Amino acid sequence: NEIFDMPFHDNWWQTETGAIMCANYACQDVKPGSMGRPLPGVELGIVDENFDPVPVGKDGILVVRPGWPSMFHGYWGNAPMYNSRFRKGWYITGDSARIDEDGFYWFVGRTDDVINTAGHLVGPFEVESALIEHPAVAEAGVIGKPDPIAMEVVKAFVSLKDGYEESTELRQELMRFSRSKLSAAVAPREIEFVASLPKTRSGKIMRRLLKARELGLPEGDTSGLEEE
Repeated sequence: NEIFDMPFHDNWWQTETGAIMCANYACQDVKPGSMGRPLPGVELGIVDENFDPVPVGKDGILVVRPGWPSMFHGYWGNAPMYNSRFRKGWYITGDSARIDEDGFYWFVGRTDDVINTAGHLVGPFEVESALIEHPAVAEAGVIGKPDPIAMEVVKAFVSLKDGYEESTELRQELMRFSRSKLSAAVAPREIEFVASLPKTRSGKIMRRLLKARELGLPEGDTSGLEEE
């Protein structure tokens, strides 16, 4: 707002949806950072693994009722994958989210990115969003690192803005900063400074690649990796 003198209207959609499905309307109050509310004619839901609705404020799987006008009709050459995305009358987005008491939806992360640390389910996006509020942080990518006691611990990879250099003091400062923004269970237990983060050509951080490199696993398909 300070730079452009205009409000931001966050929204949510996917390639599969073909159009914006959820948005902060210009005619209503905006909740910065939220996905907004479903557009007219669009039915969204937050469900658990049994496809039962979850309570307000609780994280769950974001689903869409099929039949919207721009709905996709298949993945090229992969009918089984397409069919797997529909269950019990819902399209499974693969995203996790929650809904608040005002009916606004909040993005948590991809369901396959969610970190289970000592029974707490942590969305990487939430941790990354907190870290980039620090003036030294340019970008952050967060993964779950296997741990024999907590199942997983939250680890963050951080690239710094020009004028800042990595140090033990800065790492500790970022730890404290993240704990002030998040609960102790959600804040990263480890922070590693990196020159850059692997991203797709569309600019999305490839957490899968970060995790594979951290654990020494095969990187898999990197054809969509942004050229450096």
